[in-house]
Amino acid sequence: QVQLVQSGGGLVQTGGSLRLSCAASGRFFSDYSMGWFRQAPDKEREFVAVISWTGGDTSYADSVKGRFTISRDNAKNTVSLQMNSVKPEDTAVYFCGASRTYGPFPGGYDVWGQGTQVTVSS
Repeated sequence: QVQLVQSGGGLVQTGGSLRLSCAASGRFFSDYSMGWFRQAPDKEREFVAVISWTGGDTSYADSVKGRFTISRDNAKNTVSLQMNSVKPEDTAVYFCGASRTYGPFPGGYDVWGQGTQVTVSS
């Protein structure tokens, strides 16, 4: 089973960009689809983006489509989320997750990163 360590995040102004990364240790990283989720205060964890095992398929929440890009490098065991044109409503704690399936539901994910705060100032 993989372990996930996140980096990136922080404070950014509206319209700016930010890149989140998630590094996996352990074996069989390429056996997992990888997702990004976010959780704002007093809200449930919500789906942001997912990328398939090979990176050939991606899916995004409507709220981030066209602004965020998920990518992975199986040689480096990393997955990233490039966030462009950010908005105040993107403010949340962001989590990467690993799943043996492919989908937008948090319950389908086996392993989670530690979370990283993203704050977008208006």
